[in-house]
Amino acid sequence: MGLNAKIEDELDDVVDGLVPALFRDAPSSVSFNKLRKRLLRQVRQAFDDFGMLKDQKRWLVGLSGGKDSYSLLAVLLDLQWRGLLPVELLACNLDQGQPNFPKHILPDYLTSIGVKHRIEYRDTYSIVKEKVPQGATYCSLCSRLRRGNLYRVAREEGCDALVLGHHREDILETFFMNFFHGGRLAGMPAKLLNDEGDLMVLRPLAYCAEDDLAKFAAAMEFPIIPCDLCGSQDGLQRNAMKAMLSDIETRMPGRKDTMLRALAHVNPSHLLDPKLFDFSGLSAEKPL
Repeated sequence: MGLNAKIEDELDDVVDGLVPALFRDAPSSVSFNKLRKRLLRQVRQAFDDFGMLKDQKRWLVGLSGGKDSYSLLAVLLDLQWRGLLPVELLACNLDQGQPNFPKHILPDYLTSIGVKHRIEYRDTYSIVKEKVPQGATYCSLCSRLRRGNLYRVAREEGCDALVLGHHREDILETFFMNFFHGGRLAGMPAKLLNDEGDLMVLRPLAYCAEDDLAKFAAAMEFPIIPCDLCGSQDGLQRNAMKAMLSDIETRMPGRKDTMLRALAHVNPSHLLDPKLFDFSGLSAEKPL
């Protein structure tokens, strides 16, 4: 039996016990159940492909209040409830001091569904405002400061990994940003060891489509917090990559999945990097 068939059988198993509070009011339609099952299957596939569960006992799940991180938490809780994720979860939101940030939404929601959580306050917004020139976007520095604080919280909480809600489109957009603007072939790995070597960074939604996550979040009626409270939007480069990929997918459906598969099938001898392949040592065998 192949992995996908095995996953399907596991997800079809009857689960004993009450439905988690998170899913009590979830839609019961066939289309929603198919979507829910697809996300579960894709996350399980990522677990297996990248060895995400190896030596893992406790995860810090980054929760921004956007559709992606809410969906990530929901899928992980769903798998945990089904007995398919033997890892303790701690949700964490970093309140970065953005103006008008609704501080009550996340703790109220997490408490209502019975999820262990930690709300951490660090005024990184003031630092970003001070360091970033007027008119420039805050997103890059804001993200780095947020990541550093989440690493700290993960260590304080005894977690093995920081788990983030980046999805298929995030990975492809990052690859093409590096390709067009950075002059390198690099994307956003599904599993990464941090620079200090003491924490894993995991992206279980690596195979999940952004459209699916948006539909899932809307159906679940998550209390979404907008990401533009600081008044800044993500850079024009990423927006351009998003528009390009959307246009390609519209004209040639299925290309996003094909491109994602390409990132997992790299042939160093057919590229131009002598650090990855010994071109200088390559020679033809001359007949005797």
